[in-house]
Amino acid sequence: MHAPVLLNEVIEYFDPKPGQKFVDATIDGGGHALAILERIMPNGKLLGIDPDNELVNKLKLKIQNSEFKNNAILVNDSYVNLKKIVGENDFMEVDGVLFDLGVSSWHLEEAGRGFSFQKNEPLDMRFGLGQELTAEKIVNRYSYDELAEIFKDYGEERFAKSIAAGITKARKDKPIKNTFELVEVIKNAVPFWYRRGRIHYATRTFQALRIAVNNELDNLKSGLECGVNVLKAGGKIVVISFHSLEDRIVKNFFRERAKDGDLAIITKKPIVAGLAETSENPRARSAKLRVAEKERLG
Repeated sequence: MHAPVLLNEVIEYFDPKPGQKFVDATIDGGGHALAILERIMPNGKLLGIDPDNELVNKLKLKIQNSEFKNNAILVNDSYVNLKKIVGENDFMEVDGVLFDLGVSSWHLEEAGRGFSFQKNEPLDMRFGLGQELTAEKIVNRYSYDELAEIFKDYGEERFAKSIAAGITKARKDKPIKNTFELVEVIKNAVPFWYRRGRIHYATRTFQALRIAVNNELDNLKSGLECGVNVLKAGGKIVVISFHSLEDRIVKNFFRERAKDGDLAIITKKPIVAGLAETSENPRARSAKLRVAEKERLG
C-alpha cells in the first residue's frame, strides 16, 4: 500500500478517540482510514467512500480479515452523495470528515486507465467506471474552443490554445486513442523550450482532462457542503488537495462558512509535508492540508 500523504498531520488534527465516528470520503487504499480505525477501537465506526469499485473491493477483502471488520462500512459511491450515504447507514453526528483529493498512486500505476502520460494506456481517466464520459471522448469529440477552455481553466496550461489546435488537427487523420498518441500531439504543439521544463509538458493537459472527466471541481464544492452538514458540533473537516484549483476552492469555502458562523478555521495557512516525507514520498510535495471545525452551538 502506498504511504498516505500527511498521515501524522491528519491524526494530529482529528485526534481520534475510542468510540468516535469518522468519514473517509475518498478512502482509496485505506491508509488514513486504517490509522483512524486503530485509534477509535473498540467501539468506534468509520464510513469509507470511493467511486472506484475495484478499490472498494480490494479494501473490503483487507478489512474482512482484520480486527476492524465490524467497525468499517465501505460504500462504492461518490462523496457528492455523502448526505444520502450517511442517512442510509445511520451515520449522522460525525466527529470528523476527511477528503484526500486528486488521483491516487494506484490509479497512476495499476488502473490501466490512462491517468499517467508515462504509460501507454487507453484514454479513459474515469475514477468510477459507471460513468459514460471518458478522456477519449473529450479529446476526439469536443470542439477546439471547448478543449482550449478545459486546458486553460482546469490545467492552467499556458499553451491551451496551441494544444487544442494540435488535437483538432491530429484527430482529422485518425482518432487519438491512447496516452502516448496524445503526448505526441502535445509535444508537437508546444515550443521546444517548454518540452525541457521542470514539469513535464503533458502534465497540465492530463490534469485538465482528468478533472473534466470526473467533474472534480464541482463535485468538491458539493462534497464540502455535505461534509459540513454531517459533522456534529465541534467535529472537524480535513482536506488534502494537490493543486491550486482544489486548494482555492477549499480555502474560499472555509472562509465563506466561517463568515456565516458555521465553521472555525483551524489552519490559517495550509499545512505542507516536511522534508523527510517529501523525500520518501514525492507525491507529498504538492499536498496542502486545511482544517476547519464545525462551530459549537451556544
